[in-house]
Order: sequence, then structure tokens, then C-alpha cells
Amino acid sequence: MYIVVEGAIGVGKTSLCRILAEEFSATLNLEVVEENPFLAPFYQDPERFSFNVQTFFLLSRFKQLSNLAQQSLFDRAVVSDYLFDKDFIFASMNLRDAEFELYKDLYTHLKPQLRIPDLTIYLRADTPLLLERIAKRGREFERNIDPNYLKTLNAHYEDYFRGYTGDLLIIDALEFDYVENLFDRSKILELVRTASARGMSVGQELSSLASV
Repeated sequence: MYIVVEGAIGVGKTSLCRILAEEFSATLNLEVVEENPFLAPFYQDPERFSFNVQTFFLLSRFKQLSNLAQQSLFDRAVVSDYLFDKDFIFASMNLRDAEFELYKDLYTHLKPQLRIPDLTIYLRADTPLLLERIAKRGREFERNIDPNYLKTLNAHYEDYFRGYTGDLLIIDALEFDYVENLFDRSKILELVRTASARGMSVGQELSSLASV
């Protein structure tokens, strides 16, 4: 089983991945954000550094996922805190014209070489909750992140998952405190077990998921 948790910046992907990896005795695959040397400059001057930051992430994530597949994907369960398509979501809002066309060419050649997740979990949250969680984790380069940027990012995530064709479980992050609340954690694990066993379509409504 290959499970991916996705969602906007600060939504709680990594925390949920750690819980799932422990529960299912799975290999934990976390993206390495801090190693991108262009990320801090990007938040200060997005127009100047957007191509640099996206290309670095694209190649870094491709290498990480390729190595993961060779080492463990077929030996044991894997839980990852990002889709390879994540970078395309960011690129589609950060890049323009010739830079975006060049990026798309790279992305199109790399994506077919990677395995599709058996289950993707999309964590949804509104902008105030994202800002609260970003402040709580205290990354220096995220300190002055623009709320409008997060709002736009959320809209891009919604557009992406509206057309997602794989098995998808949608969870409202505002409804579940799976870090501090053991009841909520148990409920999330039950949702994931059920979705893993039978698959859940992209048409599944959020309200019905929350009421399980």
C-alpha cells in the first residue's frame, strides 16, 4: 500500500503521515523543504525566484520518489507527505509564459516514471487555520507568508482535486484534531483503513466523510 497525504502549506500533512506510518508500520517519506536554497528568497521576491524554487523542488522530489520506489515501495507500506503533482500545483500559480512551458516539459517527461499512489488523502483547511498552524510550527522563512498567497493556493488545490481520478479520501482538517485528540485520531485511522480496503472515489462528498 502506497498512501500519500496532500494539502496546502501548514494543513498538517506531516503530522498525519507520522501517525499513519506508525499505525501501519510503514516507511515514512517526508519532503525535504529546508534544503531548497531558493525558498526563503522566493517568499521575499516570488517573481524573481519562482522558476528556481519550482525546478529545484521538481527534481528533488523526483529523485526522492525514484529512490523510494527502488528501495522499499514493493517491500512494505509507504506513507508520503506529498504527491509528485504537488509541484505542478505550485508551478501553475507561480510561473508564467516561457518559464512555465519549460517547467511543463520537464514535468511531463518525469511524471510517467513514478508510481501512482494506492490512496491519496486530501486535507482541506481554510486560510485562517493554515496561518495559525504555520505560525505554530515557527519556520523562519514562512514567517511573513502572504495570506492571499495561501488563499490562492487553496483554490488551486481545490481545482486539482476536483479532477483527481485516483482513489481519494477528503478530510476537513478543522473537524479533526488528530494530534492532540485520541478520539479524533482513532476516527481518522478508521477512515483511512476503510478507504484503503475499498477505495473511495473523487465524487465522495466531504460531509459524508466527516460523519463516518
